[in-house]
This record gives sequence, structure tokens and C-alpha cells, in this order.
Amino acid sequence: MALLMSSAVPTAHVSCSTISSPSLLRSLKFPRFWPWQKVKIGPLSVSPMGFGTWSWGNQLLWGYKEAMDAELQQTFNIAVENGINLFDTADSYGTGRLNGQSEKLLGKFIREFPELREDVVIATKLAAYPWRLTPTQFVDACQASLDRLQLDQIGIGQLHWSTANYAPLQERALWDGLVAMYDKGLVRAVGVSNYGPKQLLKIHDYLKARGVPLCSAQVQFSLLSMGKDQMEIKNIGNSLGIRVIAYSPLGLGMLTGKYSPSNLPTGPRGILFRQIIPGLKPLLNSLEEIAAKRQKTMSQVAINWCICKGTIPIPGVKSVEQIEENLGALGWQLSLDEVTELETAALGSSRRMIQNIFQTR
Repeated sequence: MALLMSSAVPTAHVSCSTISSPSLLRSLKFPRFWPWQKVKIGPLSVSPMGFGTWSWGNQLLWGYKEAMDAELQQTFNIAVENGINLFDTADSYGTGRLNGQSEKLLGKFIREFPELREDVVIATKLAAYPWRLTPTQFVDACQASLDRLQLDQIGIGQLHWSTANYAPLQERALWDGLVAMYDKGLVRAVGVSNYGPKQLLKIHDYLKARGVPLCSAQVQFSLLSMGKDQMEIKNIGNSLGIRVIAYSPLGLGMLTGKYSPSNLPTGPRGILFRQIIPGLKPLLNSLEEIAAKRQKTMSQVAINWCICKGTIPIPGVKSVEQIEENLGALGWQLSLDEVTELETAALGSSRRMIQNIFQTR
């Protein structure tokens, strides 16, 4: 009886050739990364790559205009729709009257995704301005960022730079400000930016003694910035559970392959590029060769290298074209031989990225 019932039921037959049909495979959309590939920053789970928003509001270096806001909203939307949940900003991002514009725009854009509001992790950096001399003033700065972001709690509250080299007494007040921000629940995690290895160890121990885990260290890190300090910071992070966030993974654009000595960007970047790009031929050639072999772009290869080194790269984005290209750095991995080839080429290049003047020892 069961056999008779079974034979009466219509059955859909799908052949192996149908499943492997190129058109069907092309129509399937796989995620950029799988949930188990998310990365931990303290209590937070974030995408293996985030995006930086330095250009959002910066007219001097990046030519920002308020007419760009609609496309910036699009870039944010595309990022979130592709699983990106880490966005880096700062209370100093934005020039002149646009100071804080990056945070304001992020706050506005997040409102478009109320269902994902709890999943999006905003990492904002609070500037060590000379007038921020007390822990209370630093807490007030954090509250001002929360107001611009229209959030109740920041994902990662970061000290933007250390004042140890020029105002060591202020440094201690800023550290106490980080403790107060964490204790008051204004931030879920605490991080630093532009800290060298020695100062990183000091602040880690200081915070730990006060019950505050140091979860992240943001540093300039790329094939142009892989010096002794960067690697030492990475090793310290590995041993102490401090996640390294790599800013400028494309060397301000020098690793994209879009510029040459005869084709330079306008403004201050053009002056810097003119000094450095002529000495990058071995590295740029290696990036180009691997990109061609992988059917990727040079930008995607350079960002993927950062991921292979165990960091979370946060390339800046200000257009739909840029974000779609940068997303292509996910979902694959350079081989060990390719990583070695790139690093050998970088070491064989006569120029390096100029280090941030705010980074300490």
C-alpha cells in the first residue's frame, strides 16, 4: 500500500547537470563570509573587515562635499547588507564647521536599519585635545559622541592618540577617562589608537589593574607599514588578547594601482605620493601579478594580506565603487607563498609609508 501511495505522489527530478548549470550557480548569492568567520574584539563579534569613515566630512584631504551624503548612505547600506558590522570613526573627523560630521552621518545611516541597530559596532576615537585635562572632560566627550551617533552605548571607545611624548600628566587623566567611560556603561569595550608597543603594555597593565580589559589597538598597518613596531604590536596583541585594527591598509590609496608618478591625486596626498610611489615598483608589480592570477584587484589583494596577518583592516570608503571593490577582499585567502612573496617585495622596495607622528614608542 505504501508503495502504491508513493508512486502516486508527483516527484521532482533534478539532474546533476542541472545543479551544476553555470547560470544556476551564478544566480546563487553566497555570503561574503560565514558567521563562524566573525572576529572577537572583547565581548563583541565583528566582521573580518570593517570600514573607516575618515573621509566623511574631511574637505581638506578627501574633498568631502555634503552633496556626497546620498552616496555615502548607499555605501553604508551595501556594507550592512553584505554582513559588515564594524565602522570606525572619530569625534575629530570632519573639518571646520563639519567637525563631528562622520559620527553624525553614521548615526543618521544606522537609523535606516533599526533591526540591525544592536548588531552594528561603532568604534569611535576620542581626541586627546589639550583642553581635555580631566577624566570628566573625557567622559563628556564620549557623551557628545553618543549624542551625534544617536546611540545609548558605543561599541568600542578608543583613545585616539597618546600624549606621553609631550604631556605625560594628561595621559594619566585620559586613561582614567577610559575607565570612567567603561564603568558608566557608555562603551562596551575600550581600545587605543596610535600606541607603540611600550606604551601599549603600560596602558594594558593600568587598565587591567582597574578591572577594564583593553580590547583593541588601532595602528597604521599595511604592506607599506609593516615595520618592527607594527609586528611587535601584533605580537603583544596576540599574547594579551588585544585585537589589532589596521587603518590605512591601502596606504592612503598607494596600493590600489590607480596612481603613478604621472598620475597623482590632488591636494596633500599628491605631495606624499610623489615622494613614495617611485620607490614602490617591486611591491606594486607583485601586487599586480598576484591580482591578475587571482582575478582580483590590487586593493583586494592588499586588504586580504592584512586579514591573513590576523588584523581587522578598515579601508576607507566614500563611494559605491570603492565599497563594492573592497568587499571583494573577503571570501578567499592568499596562500602562504603569496603572503611571503608580497612581504619580500615590500622589503625590496626603497620607500615606506611615513608613520603617524602621533604614534608613540
